Amino acid sequence: MSETTASTPYGTLPAASPLPQRKPVSLPRLQDMRERGEKITMLTAYDATFAAVADSAGVECLLVGDSLGMVCQGLSSTVGVTLETMCYHVESVTRGLRRVQGTAWVIGDLPFGSYQESKEQAIRSASALLRAGAHMIKLEGGGWTTETVRFLVERGIPVCAHLGLTPQTVHALGGYRVQGRNDADALRLKRDALELQDAGAAMLVLEMVPAALASEVTQQLPRCHTIGIGSGNGTAGQVLVMHDMLGIHLGKTPKFVRNFMEGAPSVREAMAAYVRAVKEGHFPDNAVHAW
Repeated sequence: MSETTASTPYGTLPAASPLPQRKPVSLPRLQDMRERGEKITMLTAYDATFAAVADSAGVECLLVGDSLGMVCQGLSSTVGVTLETMCYHVESVTRGLRRVQGTAWVIGDLPFGSYQESKEQAIRSASALLRAGAHMIKLEGGGWTTETVRFLVERGIPVCAHLGLTPQTVHALGGYRVQGRNDADALRLKRDALELQDAGAAMLVLEMVPAALASEVTQQLPRCHTIGIGSGNGTAGQVLVMHDMLGIHLGKTPKFVRNFMEGAPSVREAMAAYVRAVKEGHFPDNAVHAW
């Protein structure tokens, strides 16, 4: 295969631009990127084909998110997604990567109700996602989740935490609203983030947090890589829901999203443009995140 083509499950596509060959993404590699100041890129993925295309476009991390409940199943929130559904989609994504010898790091979401009951329930659910092919699991919330994170990490399970807007508890938060705006909430978020790092969380999604706060949290977490969504460009990396960055929506488009399909000749080119924009600091725009 030439350096100007890319293999996918449905054939060979023209490459958006030459990309360097890379070794499989791993936690040490992500740490090295962080230390060198290179931004980490992440997109959601739910099936084999789009996972393979994202991998060929240079995306380092693929999040099999419970957002699939909204974008794939048509649910009004993520709460209705089951562990069985998550395992099915993790298996689909990892099959797609295997078919093209993909190198992306795969993160599987623990859905609502699959880890809240006990640490033992959490490890059973996490084990199911790892057996399906995930390299890491993600869970939402701080405070009470700290000991669950510690329990999983001590047993060899890499964990990505999630603070700010946590969609599984959106009803308790009063809707899809920016988190950490006042001093008390900001202080609690910073405390939760430090506790999660100390418990062993290797990554932390910060969703809809003021840009200045997200940047401050990032600076205080040298061992936990912050991944922002709607939280400015001061985080160690960025994530978007794939459908959002391709301009495909069933509802209102979040104001922090950019449609990378505009002017792009292919989905792969749009994804490669997203990777370039994040790494070069052109996305996101902090002015949009001055909540």
